[in-house]
Amino acid sequence: MPSLDDLLTLSATHHHKLCPRQVLGVRIGLLAGLLLDLPLPQPEKRLLAIAETDGCFVDGLSTATGCHVGRRTLRIEDYGKTAATFVDTLTEQTIRIAPRAEARELAWDYAPSARNKWEAQLIGYQHIPDNLLLDWRWVELTIPVKQIVGQAGNRVSCESCGEEIINQREVTHEGTVLCKSCAGESYFLEK
Repeated sequence: MPSLDDLLTLSATHHHKLCPRQVLGVRIGLLAGLLLDLPLPQPEKRLLAIAETDGCFVDGLSTATGCHVGRRTLRIEDYGKTAATFVDTLTEQTIRIAPRAEARELAWDYAPSARNKWEAQLIGYQHIPDNLLLDWRWVELTIPVKQIVGQAGNRVSCESCGEEIINQREVTHEGTVLCKSCAGESYFLEK
């Protein structure tokens, strides 16, 4: 397993510099592997990560875990929270991990020579012990993991717009196969 420093260096390649949220992403990802007893970054597609925000936090998380949107092992449910839930898709054990509320202030104790709060968080988050930096709890998904992951290779066409729907994301409404947009679950409106 790569070291924390190696993972932080790799995560920083996605940005012009390393930032505190990348550190949190790496730390949270590493803790998930430890608690679920999975090798990281994962060599297979056994671990599913559900991030509760996007941005640099996710880059750190991906670097540590090997979970990526393109591999269908990372989902973004943007709640605006620096947190993530991890699912061992084999055992279905599920854990949610988030920074403790006091982590920002505690960072100063682990970076006393920091010039500002950003630098204190950047340095402090690398050194604060897991039990002081992070909260974690075992959770249960509200949707079965097999439904979240879907099944690659399944293709149907929306009977309204004609567009292809993959990975079992179709909606059946009164016997009609629809994409989520045509079923009224769209994030956009036609002009």
